[in-house]
Amino acid sequence: MRGALLYAPGDVRVEARPDPRIVEPTDAVVRVTATCVCGSDLWPYRGVADFDAPRPMGHEYVGIVEEVGDDVWTVRPGEFVVGSFVASDDTCELCEAGYQSFCVRRVAMGSIGTQAEYARVPLADGTLVAVSGGPPDADLVPGLLAASDVLGTGWFAAVAAQAGPGTTVVVVGDGAVGLLGVLAARRLGAERIIAMSRHVSRRRLAIEFGATDVIAERGDEGVARVRELTGGLGAHSVIEAVGTQEAMTQAIRSTRPGGHVGFVGVSHGVRLPGDELFASGVHLHGGPAPVRRFLPELVRLIVDREIDPGRVFDLELPLERAAEAYQAMDARTAVKALLRP
Repeated sequence: MRGALLYAPGDVRVEARPDPRIVEPTDAVVRVTATCVCGSDLWPYRGVADFDAPRPMGHEYVGIVEEVGDDVWTVRPGEFVVGSFVASDDTCELCEAGYQSFCVRRVAMGSIGTQAEYARVPLADGTLVAVSGGPPDADLVPGLLAASDVLGTGWFAAVAAQAGPGTTVVVVGDGAVGLLGVLAARRLGAERIIAMSRHVSRRRLAIEFGATDVIAERGDEGVARVRELTGGLGAHSVIEAVGTQEAMTQAIRSTRPGGHVGFVGVSHGVRLPGDELFASGVHLHGGPAPVRRFLPELVRLIVDREIDPGRVFDLELPLERAAEAYQAMDARTAVKALLRP
């Protein structure tokens, strides 16, 4: 099969890779019909995160089940499935508590690589969700692909931040996760949603997803603007969807005492100032999103056309042009790039 490999920072190649096969009886092999580049893929691409080259790339995927192991019971060959970016058994104590991304048997799909024609999915029963009624309409596929990671991650961020009826929510980060955090906050009933963005196209999409205010300021100026819009108090709920020191500091300082920060940006070089955190009175909760917790409901919302998260994809390319997709996202000329194997 063909698949994307990262050889060095900035060097993505699509080459022949071994065809996946059933290794464990709990595995499934999926023919990938759509995959994409994630903002977190840009960390190793930019040389910020270490990796062993050549590294298989990708962890977001939808497709058709081709083969299942003897111990797989919930999905069958021929079914269209959506999978989480972390494979989990969905039965351990942590999974049952709703934290499948910390499953005791978890496998990171990024270690397998889903920017490819096929993918082996471990723990298939606990990881894959079949779309009822057979393959979905073509226009639903981008939204279902978003559910594999960025929608579920934005949703978890909104839940972790306790966005809900009557709340004011601030979203730090205007990438796909941040934009879908806006959508999630709106769906969860937030009264006011303040998106932070300087980019015209992203600001427009944030408003379409439910933002009531968009501000361009960052850092201390951004915090001051949030305080101005919230009567000096700060927001009840803040979503941090970047993973940098500036973003985390901005999120904490934008939150009112007793408020909640849901942080899902993959952290790089973030240090929490203990004295400031102590004085702020805010709650912090986040980390790798347990997408599998939300996946059945998100799939239903998408198939029923109640939400359309697929609009975050503003670039579509064949898998063979994966390098262009990375370049476009790195240059921020694309919010999120979809790849068709």
